[in-house]
Amino acid sequence: MTEHSVVHSTFVIERSYPASPAKVYFALSNPAAKRRWFADPDNPMTHRHEMDFRVGGKEVNAGGPKDGPIHVFNAVYQDIVPDQRIVYSYEMLFGEARISVSLTTIELLAEGNGTRLVMTEQGAFLDGHDTPATREHGTGELLDALGAVLRKEA
Repeated sequence: MTEHSVVHSTFVIERSYPASPAKVYFALSNPAAKRRWFADPDNPMTHRHEMDFRVGGKEVNAGGPKDGPIHVFNAVYQDIVPDQRIVYSYEMLFGEARISVSLTTIELLAEGNGTRLVMTEQGAFLDGHDTPATREHGTGELLDALGAVLRKEA
């Protein structure tokens, strides 16, 4: 029998961006805008991206190396306040294995001429396939990629 385990963790990541909350919200909520930054920097080839941005809507982002297992992000939007807040739950799969299930809240706060983004993730990391530290690091890289796009467009 396979040994099963779960590690619960909460982490908070903050970033400041040189763009208004409306522009940051657009980069998070518009499918074409999100594709510009929400990708694996080591392998930006996405096999599938679908995004229905509304409460109850779903997002799927699947990709990975051509010779390896696919990483799948399956999200459901739970709460949306335009230009202020996005709450979604999601599962991550590595091939057929579910590696985590999380609840994420993104807050967008006006800060001078820009925006302070506060992301809080509460996760259940399953069976040793992923760790909170790895997820926090990867999420930080994605938020840095978002910042790079926003700086380029400013």
